[in-house]
Amino acid sequence: MRHSVSRPRLRALTVGLALAASALLPSGSAGAADQYEWAALGDSYTAGVFVGDPLPALGDASRDGCDRTSGAYPGLVQQELDEFPPGKYVHLNNVSCGAAVITDIGTTKQTPISPVEAPEAGWPAVDTQIKRAGLNDQTDVVTIGVGGNSLPFGGMLLTCLEEGAKVSGSCREHYTNPPEGEESIEQKLARVQDEYIQMLAEVHTAAPNAKVITVGYPAVLPEDASSCNRLALTELSLIKHADVDWLRDDVLKQLNSTIQRVSNFFGDRYVDIYSSSVGHDACQPAAEKWVEGLCGDAGDYWPAAIGMLNCGVVGKRATLVHPNAAGHENVANHVERAIRIALLER
Repeated sequence: MRHSVSRPRLRALTVGLALAASALLPSGSAGAADQYEWAALGDSYTAGVFVGDPLPALGDASRDGCDRTSGAYPGLVQQELDEFPPGKYVHLNNVSCGAAVITDIGTTKQTPISPVEAPEAGWPAVDTQIKRAGLNDQTDVVTIGVGGNSLPFGGMLLTCLEEGAKVSGSCREHYTNPPEGEESIEQKLARVQDEYIQMLAEVHTAAPNAKVITVGYPAVLPEDASSCNRLALTELSLIKHADVDWLRDDVLKQLNSTIQRVSNFFGDRYVDIYSSSVGHDACQPAAEKWVEGLCGDAGDYWPAAIGMLNCGVVGKRATLVHPNAAGHENVANHVERAIRIALLER
């Protein structure tokens, strides 16, 4: 099976939880509302970008450039909650947006950068995700998957590619002793922690009665960097193995640790995606990977070239190290359980 928990097993678990939730709900409880309100906030790892069908559909006037898709984990979780309701119907409001940074959740307006059906003048800015989701005292659950773009992890990968093309280049050295005016990795992580603290405070203020669930990032990089083929655009291409190890241990794992630490401080539930996804990174064979490499398989609507990266030369699309359908299914399994537990605790 490509997901960490088989569907039959998951269905058995969800049915049990649904029945338990129904038994624990007193008549007329939960504010007399006839449904639970769930808001999904986050970046491209939540939005889906190229997995499934675009939401809103191509050509729809309400498209906003955020690249939400039907195959992303919020929609998968919604399907399971619809089939086995946790006592009441759960209404999902997914306002995640590709390229979102932490401050776009509650402080800053974001200008989306989707390459799909982009207006000639570019996408107009969208409001903070807290406002777009309409968080208030009636919100029951908020899930948040954000943080990578605030480093930014994608920009660091690009730098690692550039350093990898040099005989003596080192991505680790670049971010340990950065050029003047650029943050070191320690400074980046410290800033991300401060921003995450501020963001969670804003979410709790906007939705004081909600259970907040934060979602970590998967194992996009292998535990053994030597498994990566440096000639393969469908993996991590030119990034040196030593830098892959550094990105995994000193960047990605530290980012997840930061998110978990701040979540624990607020008393929120952190969903560990990393552990279940080890061995399904971008350098694995196509049938085993849950994360596409720089180039990979995607919907026909998704471009083959973005910027200087042209994946058309290998018959692929520019997936830029993002989860594929199997990756989103794995996240959905974990987030669904976290939501059901959160609702039981209400």
